[in-house]
Amino acid sequence: MRVGTFVLAAQFPGQGQAEALHRAVRSAEVAEASGLDAVWLAEHHFVPYGVCPSAVTLAALLLGRTRTVRVGTAVSVLPNHHPVALGEQAALLHLTSGGRFTLGVGRGGPWVDLEVFGGGLEAYENGFPDALGLLMDWLRLPRVPGRGAHGFREVAVVPRADELLDAQGERPAGGPEVIVACTSPKTVRLAASKGLPMLLGMHCGDEEKAEMVGLWRTAAREAGVCAEAVENAGHVSAGVAQIGDRREDAEQTLVKAMPGWLRQGLDAHVTVDGRHRVMRDPVAYTEMLCGIHPVGPPEFAADRLAATAERTGITRFALLTEGSGELAATEDNVRRLGTEVLPLLG
Repeated sequence: MRVGTFVLAAQFPGQGQAEALHRAVRSAEVAEASGLDAVWLAEHHFVPYGVCPSAVTLAALLLGRTRTVRVGTAVSVLPNHHPVALGEQAALLHLTSGGRFTLGVGRGGPWVDLEVFGGGLEAYENGFPDALGLLMDWLRLPRVPGRGAHGFREVAVVPRADELLDAQGERPAGGPEVIVACTSPKTVRLAASKGLPMLLGMHCGDEEKAEMVGLWRTAAREAGVCAEAVENAGHVSAGVAQIGDRREDAEQTLVKAMPGWLRQGLDAHVTVDGRHRVMRDPVAYTEMLCGIHPVGPPEFAADRLAATAERTGITRFALLTEGSGELAATEDNVRRLGTEVLPLLG
């Protein structure tokens, strides 16, 4: 079982953006000190839901401040990035961190970001497969020509992500791990066709995640992905964790704090084309998250994670630990997750 934190740098009502970012950095440092496996960083633009606009930039900072914990993006929104620029950054972080960086990418949403960064609806609705293909070419090949909307003459890949040697210094360890955020069967099949593991959202329950893992395995086999890669894909389940002495206390901590953050954060999203979107009820959403994720005493949290692993086959977790909105409480929550829950998982 590999358990990490999922860091949004959430700006709760009454907080400043610098405060949210400081809490994000501190929670990552505590995660390493507490023995957690990874820190996963989200990126958002123009909304207080999360005030980190560049997951790779924050990843670079955290990789420099840590020594053992993995740091990944969850995710870098590909339609807002040129695939080559993102590939160069990923290679740089992979090589300079000794292989501790994971690049998570996703399609994002139909937000005004597409207008600001110039990708437009085409990049969101149709451009993701070509952009992902170009990104993977950049991380695997010595020379790469453009494709799709990103056309250019063939150029040399510098630095080469696959030049990092293994722990014995004997052979290349390969490029950085790449995972794909999947919210639809189409994206599941795309990730599977390339043998790339999935990041599944915290709004999904175990049954839905199990179905997506099953679809991924079927599609991966059909695409010719080797059996070992299919069985050891390393999918990641996003969720929420709040550790308390009693389940009622842990739930109350989140129900008191998260709805205000969700209300102002989700409501701030603006669609690029004015399309109507349905806003989740913040209280009901928080209660739902409490009901399906490790929210409660350490023993309960460990049982919940073990049950999810058994039902879905997923053994890697990225858990939101900043749901209280408070620095000291977040640090304590991360510490308890690492020192009290993780040992129970074996």
